[in-house]
Amino acid sequence: MGTKTISLDEEAYERLRAHKREGESFSAVVKRLAGERSWQEVTGIWAGEVDGLEAAVEDGRERSRERRARIDDALE
Repeated sequence: MGTKTISLDEEAYERLRAHKREGESFSAVVKRLAGERSWQEVTGIWAGEVDGLEAAVEDGRERSRERRARIDDALE
């Protein structure tokens, strides 16, 4: 991928720099602020949520089994 050189006034540069994260390139900052996501950003979005989602699904299944058992008992 090619590169382009752009000029920023001092205020614009300082604002951009204020949004820069450790280890992040200025290109990545511009893309992030412009609403685009790189695959590096998207990769870990659900990583910390998987265990919580699995637990919530299993909890819902268990409540459904219990409800079904109560209804079956009531119908007998």
